[in-house]
Amino acid sequence: MAAGAAASASGDTAEKDSAAEKAGADTEAAADEPAKPAGRTGLPKTRTGLPKSTGPDTGKPGDKPAGRTGLPKTGGPATKPAEKPAAKSPAAGAGAKPAAAGSTAAAATASAGTAAKSTAGSTAAKSTASAKPASDKPASAAPAKRDPIMIGSKSLGQWIGLGSLGLGGLIVAAGILILAARGVTTLPGVPGFLERYPGEYHLPDFVEPGFPAWARWTHFLNFFFMVLIIRTGLQVRHQQKPPAFYTPKNGGKKISINLWLHTSLDVLWLLNGVVFVVLLFVSGHWARIVPTSWEVFPNALSAMLQYMTLEWPMEDAWVNYNSLQQLMYFIVVFIAAPLAAITGVRMSEWWPKNATTLNKIYPAPLARAIHFPTMIFFVFFIAVHVFLVFTTGLRQNLGYMFAGTNVLGWAGVIWFLVAVAVVVGAWFAARPLVLAPIANLFGRVSSR
Repeated sequence: MAAGAAASASGDTAEKDSAAEKAGADTEAAADEPAKPAGRTGLPKTRTGLPKSTGPDTGKPGDKPAGRTGLPKTGGPATKPAEKPAAKSPAAGAGAKPAAAGSTAAAATASAGTAAKSTAGSTAAKSTASAKPASDKPASAAPAKRDPIMIGSKSLGQWIGLGSLGLGGLIVAAGILILAARGVTTLPGVPGFLERYPGEYHLPDFVEPGFPAWARWTHFLNFFFMVLIIRTGLQVRHQQKPPAFYTPKNGGKKISINLWLHTSLDVLWLLNGVVFVVLLFVSGHWARIVPTSWEVFPNALSAMLQYMTLEWPMEDAWVNYNSLQQLMYFIVVFIAAPLAAITGVRMSEWWPKNATTLNKIYPAPLARAIHFPTMIFFVFFIAVHVFLVFTTGLRQNLGYMFAGTNVLGWAGVIWFLVAVAVVVGAWFAARPLVLAPIANLFGRVSSR
């Protein structure tokens, strides 16, 4: 009996061990397989019965749920159970599936909460971005401010302002002078002075009337060269960085291409002046611009007073200039032009640098102090000369000098317009792109 009981007990024990091993094997196999999301079969229709934690179920209803140490760090769905069952018992194996289902459901709930928070945060961010004022736009979206056009040290707007201010001041000053001059003509003795000295005196008999072709051509070339000389002189005076440089073929100092053009025009202008003066004395026309009587001074004063009252003096430039014109032309040809030439040579590269004694007698600062005011005189003379040509008889005066006739017509006006077009074209053509091929004939042009 005892042996039978022992055998029976041993058999029961063996069966239990076999069943336990089988259950453990099933549990391990279930743990090794990927966890499948629990189906909705058997789950309550509401989430009130789900556990609040994702820890493994201990199988004891009275125990508190495990902490959140097993929650995944991301909001995505869990692909594996957080932990394996602690015990290899049938009860633990039976409770593994409900625990996995609870873990999956909890992970889904956490993922949904995270997604909801993310969506809410994104919506709030969009709402905040849309609520920003339009002024917070980047500065690059605003239109770029254009730089002002600079002419020398001042902008175009500043020059226009200064020009307008100067023109206004000139008009006011002219009005005052006109009123003052007309007041002077009413003073005792002045009307008799104007009658005695009408503004001109008779020329010698050898002077022929009219303007020969050489006088008209040298007049045009003088106009052409003077405009470009003034332009290039201002460029040299105010240039910051020359657009190109010129070096002579036979060696010498490198200079800016603007200075090369300025000195080249000076040479051509002087050659034109020499031709004019030579032909002036050969033809006998010198007496038209060289005073031959002391009466030139009172007649010049009379002519100036008549100009100031806007009652132009009686004149016939085809035959004779008035005394004020004669004096001004004499100053231009025989004083201002030589001064411009002598001071220009002193400041140029042609002046000997090693002539110590000569440099002390005639220093460069003195030449510079004379040269610029001389240019201002030429600008003033040209402005007044053109104004008087236009206001004292446009067609007649232009006919004399540009058409060579004293017959009133439009030929002189047409030729004048052609001359102006040539000068304007040369003004805009005087650029390095055009000048470089010409300068390369006499030297070498480089960009630095």
